[in-house]
Amino acid sequence: MMFPIFMDFLYGLALLVGWPYLVYRRLVRGPSGTPLREYFGRVPARLVSAHCVWLHGVSLGEINATRTIVAELHRRSPDIAVVVSSTTRTGRDQARKLYPRLVTFRMPLDLSFAVRQALSRLRPSVIVLMELEVWPNLIEIAAGYDIPVIIANGRATAEKSVRWFTRPVIRLVARRMFRRLHWVGAQDRTYQARFIELGVAPERVEVTGSVKYDAAEIGDRIEGQDELAHEMGILPTRPLLTCGSTGPGEEAIVLDAYARLMEQFPDLQLAIVPRKPERFDEVAQLIVQRGYACLRRSTGAPVVPAGVTEPRPVFLGDTMGELRKFYALATVVLVGRSLVPMGGSDVMEAAGLGKPILVGPHTDNFAEAVNLLLAEGGCRRANSADALAAVVSDLLRHPDRRRQMGQAGRAAIISRRGATARIVERILGLLQ
Repeated sequence: MMFPIFMDFLYGLALLVGWPYLVYRRLVRGPSGTPLREYFGRVPARLVSAHCVWLHGVSLGEINATRTIVAELHRRSPDIAVVVSSTTRTGRDQARKLYPRLVTFRMPLDLSFAVRQALSRLRPSVIVLMELEVWPNLIEIAAGYDIPVIIANGRATAEKSVRWFTRPVIRLVARRMFRRLHWVGAQDRTYQARFIELGVAPERVEVTGSVKYDAAEIGDRIEGQDELAHEMGILPTRPLLTCGSTGPGEEAIVLDAYARLMEQFPDLQLAIVPRKPERFDEVAQLIVQRGYACLRRSTGAPVVPAGVTEPRPVFLGDTMGELRKFYALATVVLVGRSLVPMGGSDVMEAAGLGKPILVGPHTDNFAEAVNLLLAEGGCRRANSADALAAVVSDLLRHPDRRRQMGQAGRAAIISRRGATARIVERILGLLQ
């Protein structure tokens, strides 16, 4: 077992170099709220003797993607124990919210002693990593214990993942790690080819589709949307542009477009929901600097710019887990992190709600879903503030186009369902 020792040595070197950044990040973000023991493998022990499936997703999006897998596992085999881990604070909070009756915990650090301790306490029958959350020691040690490790909803981007794992020094570790994976369920053929390029045996990579199509809730309304509108003062009789999962630099583009749109549609409302909680205050300040009253979801109290009489409000979604409510209230949806080069965000939640969807030019991380919606007429692109204003103006003027886009996007999502059943079938096969 020399490989885990070698990896521990590399992790030690990385800690020596990176500890100032880790201290700085801890000071900026504050305590994580995770017991220190979980970092080192003392996760909650599993006492029952049934088969156990360990599901791991790095953050909020990946944890949300586990919902259909957990539900289908419990439907197909109620006696199976399922435990869920995440790496980020938002992911862990969402796991606790979704699965109050399951064991949920922070993914241990990938140190060999921490991994062994976690495996001995959980005794998993199979480990399921969502998308591309791979760790060398976890995969190596699990293989030594004859515990199959698989990837579900596999996604490997060319710009980040493949480039990183094929770097000269990292390549040797990465290829050993990927060769030890028992199976990969890739979202599409492009990702399938990339996993093979990274070192997974071709016969172990299968195209299953994306579970996010299964997880996208289909409906015209969701629970809690009316309460949100009432509490924030969003008027259902007036059009609403919702910009969700926005990233740095994107809110300024949105506000520029909104200023143009108000000249034509003075009753248009705007809601902005940033992707990361640490940016809520920054975006609130930007809204006020632009001369708008910022109505924050978290406080309910407006922040008003100085010297402005009766400023127009802009709604700021600064709570976690309510993006779908804002989407449900929207007349038009802009899915963020796409006007700036950040790879885009998930478009399927808005599509499932039957909303006309706009994206920017940068959607590489969700290319398959975006291209599907573009091809089926459920989505349109806008490359700048002027283009965004023009497309929104066109949709506001033509209700039939909005309705057709929403229906087309929803139909496209429904046509791609079935990945969850394929993944669960593979998991159950491994348990047998």
